[in-house]
Amino acid sequence: MSIYDMTKRTKTYLAGDWTGDKDLIDKLHEWNDSKRLALNFTDVHSLTSSNDATLNCNIKKSLRQRMKISKTFVLIVGKYTKDLRSGSCAICVNYSKGLWGIAPYCTVSQFNHIDYRSYVDYECDMALKDYKEGKIKNIVVIYNNRLSIDKSLCPDCLKNVGVHIPSDRKGSDGKKYWNYQEIKNAICK
Repeated sequence: MSIYDMTKRTKTYLAGDWTGDKDLIDKLHEWNDSKRLALNFTDVHSLTSSNDATLNCNIKKSLRQRMKISKTFVLIVGKYTKDLRSGSCAICVNYSKGLWGIAPYCTVSQFNHIDYRSYVDYECDMALKDYKEGKIKNIVVIYNNRLSIDKSLCPDCLKNVGVHIPSDRKGSDGKKYWNYQEIKNAICK
């Protein structure tokens, strides 16, 4: 069965900086794959993928399909999440600024619209829209490498939406540990 044939929203959508915050993304997958831990979700990105040679607009179409089968949206917020530009049409090789004051356009097709949002901004906007429409049941924002929440790092559209939690906690011994239980409770809600 293809992702395009799926209609039920049962999956979990992970979004974030896949280079800068990969440690937490990998940890979520490790917990999910563990037979002794109770974190259990299906990452929608494991069902299908786009390669880096694909056009930004095609990747965004694929992301939209993935969002359509997701019930939970998890955003990993790191130090550079708000500064990400990957996915913007302005950095696509098929983007033309236009000549003599003519508006920017996509040289691939007259049907592609210019979208300056990064992939993460696009994903957050989709999640918020679907959440407001009752299609997504849960938005979880996890602040990576943090003992506390710093909403100044979060994309503006999700600053006051969903559950916000730090990725780490301080143990009774004063050491820093993964915040597994709170993360599990938020994702599996």
